[in-house]
Amino acid sequence: MYAGLVFAGGGNRCYWQGGFYETVAPRLDLKPKRVVGASAGALAMLYTALGLGHYVRERVCEACLGRSSEMDWAGFRQGGRLFPVGDMYHLMLTDLFTRERLATLQAQADFRVAISRPPRFWPLPVAALLGIGAYQLEKRLRKPVHATAGRRLGFKPDLIRLENCAAPDDLIAALMASASVPPFMPAGLVGQRAALDGGLVDNAPAWALADMEAAGEPTLVLLTRPVSAVPQIANRTYVSPSQVIPVSQFTIRNPEGIRFAYELGIRDGEAFLRSLEAKARAV
Repeated sequence: MYAGLVFAGGGNRCYWQGGFYETVAPRLDLKPKRVVGASAGALAMLYTALGLGHYVRERVCEACLGRSSEMDWAGFRQGGRLFPVGDMYHLMLTDLFTRERLATLQAQADFRVAISRPPRFWPLPVAALLGIGAYQLEKRLRKPVHATAGRRLGFKPDLIRLENCAAPDDLIAALMASASVPPFMPAGLVGQRAALDGGLVDNAPAWALADMEAAGEPTLVLLTRPVSAVPQIANRTYVSPSQVIPVSQFTIRNPEGIRFAYELGIRDGEAFLRSLEAKARAV
């Protein structure tokens, strides 16, 4: 039914996408040709395609147990990262993406991971600070579905195609870069060039499906925040959570919020299916 899918970024809110996709995909027999994801949405698009949603959620929720802080001061004093979420994310990616699973994904669809390239000759710490600051400010003031501040600053969009990943390490580097939000997540390096969170250019990179839409092929964009209005673009459908998801993007101590996001995705997926059935009956 949909030839292209977009998984927007959103950190832990992206577990909503897992619940929605797992509910809707079997009923609609979704077999998209191209799937694009940014930040944690890029991970969500891949583990849902592999049918590993339950495993990922349980592993993450288990890792949250017993944690009272987002920071690891003891590890930091010994030379580790202050925010352990980045190392935890990398460890999970290394466990998930074997050579066999990469081959499975490459044979299934044209998956693309969105990253942002900072302006050339900018020191990376400056680029990260300005890019993330501009993104957050625009989000708070304008609440756009598609951000524009990053492009105006000179950030460039880039896509890493899974078919060009020769080994799991290439995919893991792309996923880490797509979620790169210092100091929470480390800066990325892809193709010997610096890379930051794909959401700094556009958190919902539907631009990567524009050629399909222009050719008359329908696409579906999975957002991770409730929105009151979306752009009206031919052949594009947006879906979003029906309420605010009570979990912060990078938290590693809120398993209840992660489960809530997933369960809300299931409910919203069922509501979406009912709306499609109602439209079909009205025709």
